[in-house]
Amino acid sequence: WWFRLVSGGASGGGVGDDGGCNDDCNDIGGGDDPVVEHAEVFDLKHGDAQHILNYKEQESYDCVNSSHCLEHMRDIPSAFSEWWSLVKPGGYMVTVVPHEDLYEQKIWPSFTCGNGHRASFRLKTKSTWSPVSYDIYDLAKNLPNSSVISAEIQDLNYDYGLLGKRLGRASRKIYKWRYSKTKAKRILSEFVFQFLRDNFWVKSKRKSGLPVDQTAWNALAQIQIVIKKNKRD
Repeated sequence: WWFRLVSGGASGGGVGDDGGCNDDCNDIGGGDDPVVEHAEVFDLKHGDAQHILNYKEQESYDCVNSSHCLEHMRDIPSAFSEWWSLVKPGGYMVTVVPHEDLYEQKIWPSFTCGNGHRASFRLKTKSTWSPVSYDIYDLAKNLPNSSVISAEIQDLNYDYGLLGKRLGRASRKIYKWRYSKTKAKRILSEFVFQFLRDNFWVKSKRKSGLPVDQTAWNALAQIQIVIKKNKRD
């Protein structure tokens, strides 16, 4: 919703009747699901987002969005800087990345994405367990002519009782059945899930197995940061 709110952009356009913006928007990594209907998507088939200035002009967009794309870049600060270069003065960049504690759960490489994730992210903290961690707030502050409008951890529906708890294959399967397309599996999972969670899983200290990926069901485990590019005097 932040993208829809701020995307009136530098040229004074506003939010349209459909709730989207009326200005030039680019959704980096948007695939087949752009952040707003008329956003221009830049994805793998269009080129390498690591070097997006090879394909797009500087200061050509009022709004730039990227969701769960930055962590795949080979050089995080460089890619972030190039994306920022696309934003017109007075425009905005909205970036969403996985939260390293909630998503990776102190396992690196990522237990869900393996080497596909080249970095992890934290927000306003120096402490980290990750060997490839970036504070997204610091990255944003170091961008030229930038003002951070909003920076927040988004953890809707996240079960902190299961954070970092390593479960065996059978337990993870029961958890996954909660969002199965098969009604019988969903009913069975809900029947036993709460009992197992409260009596065994949250108390577990096992070192083997893997945590559950709560984002595969209905939870968020991410950071969102909104940055405005200040207009020149």
